[in-house]
Amino acid sequence: MALDRLLFNINSQFMAEKSAKSESSDDEKGSRPGLAARRTAARLLAAIIDKHTSADGLTDDVHGHPHYLALDRKDRALVRAMLMTALRFRVTISGLIARRLDRPLPANAHTLNHILHVALAQILFLDVPDHAAVDLAVAHASVDPRTKRFSGLVNGVLRSISRRKQLLLPKALEITIDAPDWLAHRLEQIYGAKKAAAIFEMHRRPAPIDLTVKEMPEIWAERLDGIVTPNGSVRLEKLAGSITDLPGYEEGEWWIQDAAASLPAKLFAEIEGLRIADLCAAPGGKTSQLANAGAKVTALDLSKNRVNRLKQNLRRLRLDAEIVCADITKFTPDRLFDAVLLDAPCSSTGTIRRHPDIAWTKTSADISKLAEVQYRLLRHAFDMVKPGGTLVFSNCSLDPVEGEEMVERFLGEVGQAQLWPIGGEEIPGGNDWITPVGTLRTTPADMNLGRPENSGMDGFFAARFRRLGK
Repeated sequence: MALDRLLFNINSQFMAEKSAKSESSDDEKGSRPGLAARRTAARLLAAIIDKHTSADGLTDDVHGHPHYLALDRKDRALVRAMLMTALRFRVTISGLIARRLDRPLPANAHTLNHILHVALAQILFLDVPDHAAVDLAVAHASVDPRTKRFSGLVNGVLRSISRRKQLLLPKALEITIDAPDWLAHRLEQIYGAKKAAAIFEMHRRPAPIDLTVKEMPEIWAERLDGIVTPNGSVRLEKLAGSITDLPGYEEGEWWIQDAAASLPAKLFAEIEGLRIADLCAAPGGKTSQLANAGAKVTALDLSKNRVNRLKQNLRRLRLDAEIVCADITKFTPDRLFDAVLLDAPCSSTGTIRRHPDIAWTKTSADISKLAEVQYRLLRHAFDMVKPGGTLVFSNCSLDPVEGEEMVERFLGEVGQAQLWPIGGEEIPGGNDWITPVGTLRTTPADMNLGRPENSGMDGFFAARFRRLGK
């Protein structure tokens, strides 16, 4: 791995505005500049690690954590940078801390541990002067009654690592898998050691931004200084400023959607004029694809907040769909649909590169529980399809329990369901993503576009079925 390129990519993705130099916010006690952002990052890291809270919810600009909302825009960007980096390299950082200690930290020293992780995310990976990261971490430890007596330890550990980081970091990255043990063992079991290692290596890099455009991807790639991926998405090679300032945003010419996430909606045959239900539809990427292709879409989602977001997105894109806020398991359509797309809620292990908190908020037990939820939704979705119609089931999990094994169980228990194998020619550039039985399987290590930071995609699974009968 090229360490310099990795560090450059992390900085360019998260620190484009030099957030570290904008330390104008003070904490609630009126203390030194920059400390409020560090304390907030540690608080959010604690919520994620200790309470398994989603990072997206904590850093939402409307409904996020109160301390996060109290910061200005640039300090919020700094908090997100520190938080995502600390999560992405959690095992590497933990190992470096452990090797600097004469004995392990106390078992209940969670706050101290979070302070160290936030500081080392800055020292090792972000564009923050080492002395500033160390001094603010010591100040943070000193003002918290739980960690005040450890301020000297914080100073010693951080200065020791910062002095030798050019030697220590490459070796630590080489021998470390930045994932919890359960996930590392599970992916090695599923994909083998080599493929699993490639997946975890991609998790260390911030994911690129992919767009789905209504038409003419080549032209939009040129306008947006991006490239066209094999599946037809536009991948941005760099982003300076806000996504909403890019050409075509206000006009509704494109929407953000990972290349892999765009594939399930392409698995239907000609859909113009067909009645299609998109279940678990928000935020609306797949609904938008189907509507843009001419389908008469009914989009369902259980959450009122997510439904409102779906409406806003469709309004910007100038696309129409019937939107229903309902529980799929209790919804009965007036008449059956020509086709149904179920992108089911799952463990989301395929999106860890984009959401590194998932590795630390999910467990192996969650996968089994979520698989049962998916199966129940799949059965209800199938009941909405008319005889001769099509059902596409998908999710962003890397685990066969939520994918291949789900298909086997479904076909074994539902006599009217028939697998409709996906052909390699249906997914441009995606022959390697089609399994021997004709399902779709992508991983973050797939789609090599030359440069690691510009390659890869979300992990996705999809299967296509026909409903037999007259």
